[in-house]
Amino acid sequence: RSGREGTTKHTYNNVKKVPEAVINVVSYSMVQQANLASAEYPEGTNEFVKAGFTAIPSVKVRPFRVKESPVQIECKVLEVKEMGDKGGAANLIICEIIMMHVNEDVLDTNKKIDPDKIDLVGRMGGNWYCRASGANLFELAQPGRNLGIGIDALPENIRNSKILTGNDLGKLGNVTHLPTESGSKSSFGNEEELHREVKKLLDENKAEEAWGLLLTGNEK
Repeated sequence: RSGREGTTKHTYNNVKKVPEAVINVVSYSMVQQANLASAEYPEGTNEFVKAGFTAIPSVKVRPFRVKESPVQIECKVLEVKEMGDKGGAANLIICEIIMMHVNEDVLDTNKKIDPDKIDLVGRMGGNWYCRASGANLFELAQPGRNLGIGIDALPENIRNSKILTGNDLGKLGNVTHLPTESGSKSSFGNEEELHREVKKLLDENKAEEAWGLLLTGNEK
């Protein structure tokens, strides 16, 4: 609902009349047009025309798709949940995806979506948005079938380190078994000094080397 007037949004009204929808993802190249289309124009205004978008027919549903969007998702609406009746209250629209259109220009050589090419934009709240490309992207190796030991299995002095952060402990806890001590000993003035060196390795995503240092590091 509108936070200013408490009225329902046009999207809500449309899916109540016709339980079908198209989700058009927004890339950075079209964010200003999408922002313009979000204005509260009077009922019946063609927002495609207002925002300069190109309307193209969908294949499985009645609502049109936005040609400029790199990914268009045709959906059937299964349920609409009203979260409240006052201004700012959300309405949750639960959909079943029945067809998806992906512009080949945003695919990599393996036919997977390249996050830099698609250059998506996310709404954060208020006037704030985020751009999901370039230096804002990072990769995380996903845990496989072999489960990590978990932070709870780390030695107490590591868990309670004043130097190692939650992210650091997460990397250490993602090994499949607690490593055993091997190699030559390294000497450090105190435990904090040791953990600082371990943290440097973890910041470089060298978890195995970090574990090796933890297991062989001795205080002088």
